[in-house]
Amino acid sequence: MRYVTTHGDIPLTFNEEVADALAGNRPVVALESNVITHGLRYPLNIETALAVENAVRRGGAVPATIFIDEGKILVGSDQDRIERFASLESVPKVSSRDLPVALAKGGPGATTVASSLVCAELAGVEVFSSAGIGGVHRGAERSMDISADLVQFTRSRVAVVCAGAKSILDLELTLEFLETHCVPLLSYRSDDFPAFFCDSSGLRSPNRIDDLPTLARAILAHWASGAPGGPVITTPPRPEDALPRAEVESVITDALQRAETEQISGNGLTKFLMRAIEQATEGRSAQANAAVLVSTAELAGEVAASLQRESTFV
Repeated sequence: MRYVTTHGDIPLTFNEEVADALAGNRPVVALESNVITHGLRYPLNIETALAVENAVRRGGAVPATIFIDEGKILVGSDQDRIERFASLESVPKVSSRDLPVALAKGGPGATTVASSLVCAELAGVEVFSSAGIGGVHRGAERSMDISADLVQFTRSRVAVVCAGAKSILDLELTLEFLETHCVPLLSYRSDDFPAFFCDSSGLRSPNRIDDLPTLARAILAHWASGAPGGPVITTPPRPEDALPRAEVESVITDALQRAETEQISGNGLTKFLMRAIEQATEGRSAQANAAVLVSTAELAGEVAASLQRESTFV
């Protein structure tokens, strides 16, 4: 491991592969660790985490899964660390607002999309990959429940590659939020805004781009303009991995009614809905989740490699 302190007193520890890639100006893709500790069940979480890292390599970049431990931001992983976090009980989910507290306390923590973007920017990594991002929750006009992911997109100079937002969210309002906050939304080889592991959200994307050089130049132009934050790049799940939107929507509608009856809200609602979908689909949603994580990561590797090639544009 290589230890580096940057941005004041925040310690970052890089594994050798990531440190060498950054020192050599080679493409790197940041990955969240929350999917290992909270997103998928054991042992699918370990298998998927390793498959995601290999997918980034197939795309032409170096994977940098991010963890929090012992008061440090750990950038880059190995199988031992993935297996340790996958088997630990009650690892806190660390979003961007929780990051300073988690570092101060010194215990283990799993990074979400939002906190991973903070850490990636500190580490000098320009591309991040996830499956389904957070967004505006259904009923947000009453609850004001909006994911920190959306706010962080406007702050961190990191390009986000994803399969759209989770289908349990209000996807139309999520698109409105991104537009209002001037977050470029670039859909790769797709006309629609994807809905995580569903075949489509049914909503049109504002921008379709069909080749990687143009995509990279659009990202670089956003940063060169002085605009804050980074673009969101979406890619739909592969047809063989996707679940029908109508099937998932029916499950969500029923689960939301049960959640209201059982007074489940806030952070617990997302987990409740995702588990309801997993049960109703007899585990197919978990397999689809894993597949989308892998396919998105491979594109993220390609985007990072293309960014490096096109960097002379600015």
